[in-house]
Amino acid sequence: ALTPVQAGAVELPIRAAAALLMEKETGQVLYDQNENEALEQASVTKVMTLLLTMEAIEKGSLHYDDVVTVSAYAASMGGSHVYLSEGEQITVDDLLKAVCVASGNDAAVALAECVAGVTELFVEQMNTRAKELGMTDTHFAWDIALMSRELIEKHPDIRRYTTIWMDTLRDGTFQLANTNKLIRFYDGATGLKTGFTQEAGYCISATAERDG
Repeated sequence: ALTPVQAGAVELPIRAAAALLMEKETGQVLYDQNENEALEQASVTKVMTLLLTMEAIEKGSLHYDDVVTVSAYAASMGGSHVYLSEGEQITVDDLLKAVCVASGNDAAVALAECVAGVTELFVEQMNTRAKELGMTDTHFAWDIALMSRELIEKHPDIRRYTTIWMDTLRDGTFQLANTNKLIRFYDGATGLKTGFTQEAGYCISATAERDG
């Protein structure tokens, strides 16, 4: 059993290059392995995009039912995307769903633009928020854990999206399936964000809760 005495006190057969297990409410680290090693994190970094979006909603500067007009820049994003087109109108609610379930790069940029106006300002906001959270480098598993904890603890509504297994966009015409297979197969899974690139390999920030 894991004991909250010291990190690394328990040996676990983890094959990942780095890992960290943190208790949500206290932030206590129960297990770590290479948590400060700089590694590519792929789309797990979208946790910060989600955090700033949820903070904007909490402040009232953004609303779930706000309609966003997709820019040419957002529509041009490659990689994982939900095929947003320039000029398409879509709600913040659906953009959050697209990011949390399908890891849409185009949806993430559309959210960034509606939060900050332009992506350059959003990047500044992300970096500022990272410093406020005590993050030094989002290449670290430790930093990923910090911002994931902030998101899931302060904005539990995000679980409305991160716990979706399958859903649709565009009035049911576009199918979504969660990239996080734990949502279907792991008891108590509540999220949070997956990522994959050839350089990073498979990455995940996973959240779960059982019996409180």
